[in-house]
Amino acid sequence: MRWIRALDRDHRVTVVPYQKPGVPVCVGLSVEQCEQAVWAIEPGEALGRPWRRYRGAAAINASLAVALGVRLPLVIYGLPGAGWLQDRLYDLVAANRHRLPGDVPYCNARPEECG
Repeated sequence: MRWIRALDRDHRVTVVPYQKPGVPVCVGLSVEQCEQAVWAIEPGEALGRPWRRYRGAAAINASLAVALGVRLPLVIYGLPGAGWLQDRLYDLVAANRHRLPGDVPYCNARPEECG
């Protein structure tokens, strides 16, 4: 999620690794759900509504929308066929993420926080 931080000049998005103890349960997710896909959580209590959760491609679009300060990524995701196509592409990448370069896993980089 380094790219979200780079795009988020106004620091609107908080990136939290699911491996950090207590993170999945505090947003109502299981570790298994977090292992399968990326999630974006939009807190809602300040707006008087429940939290909104986005999974996979929708989470990426929601994060981009917040980071950039525009709704365009979510609008595009909502177009007929666009969300379906993005979801299929996300599933393909997620199924092969072990083959892609990336960051050091959170618990490997911070073993003291993972026990």
